Amino acid sequence: MEKIGKIRNIGISAHIDSGKTTLSERILYYCGRIHRMQEVHDGDGEGGATMDFMDLERERGITIKSAATQVAWRGNSINLIDTPGHVDFTVEVERSLRVLDGAIMILCAVGGVQSQSFTVDQQMKRYRVPRIAFINKMDRVGADPDRVRRDIREKLGLNAVPIQLNMGIAEGFQGVIDLITMEAVTFEGEDGDDVVRKAIPAEYAAAAQKARHEMLDALSMFSDEMTDLLLEERPVGEEMVRRTIREATINREIVPLMMGSA
Repeated sequence: MEKIGKIRNIGISAHIDSGKTTLSERILYYCGRIHRMQEVHDGDGEGGATMDFMDLERERGITIKSAATQVAWRGNSINLIDTPGHVDFTVEVERSLRVLDGAIMILCAVGGVQSQSFTVDQQMKRYRVPRIAFINKMDRVGADPDRVRRDIREKLGLNAVPIQLNMGIAEGFQGVIDLITMEAVTFEGEDGDDVVRKAIPAEYAAAAQKARHEMLDALSMFSDEMTDLLLEERPVGEEMVRRTIREATINREIVPLMMGSA
């Protein structure tokens, strides 16, 4: 029997068409749960995304019922719950949130905070669910992660702390910079399953240093030890950064912000 400390219930919620089910499909694929990624609007006659199991969902290309599956990742068992984004099926999201340990709130890099984003935000606050935010569709024309970050802070009143920095935008999107390890992360291969970590390109070095300083400054509000290191201009280790992010997230004091294109 699995130790309960190794089991997590994680939900994915967002406004409709922000890419929830597509992201779920990618998670299933990269965790080895499925061996072929399918699209929500799959026209090859074999059906749509794995998590959209109802005929009507596959026909319409939207999620109607919450769907759950299990994946294994680094010794942990994760129960992944994909929830509907359409306002008509809000009750399905409400039911799912009651059992979650944490959630991924997805926002479109073009649309930003939209109507259903407010509903999802209020539901997460009501059930005191810790969350991370993921800005999806960074490769779309009109993508603006800075605007989305401002929207999260100003419209939803959340303390969003970016832990990644984008390299490029829209058609020029290449990957992200991990502000914890200070490495450039790109996803190579036909299906993007070859994760490559390398030195930060020179053209992004200054922006990355600035973004990391802003991240540490935000995190220091929740760690006296980190504050002392910053005041003394001493380096802050990865372990301390990860520990502070984890504790502040669980306490719902911050919302770590990541980005990419599912």
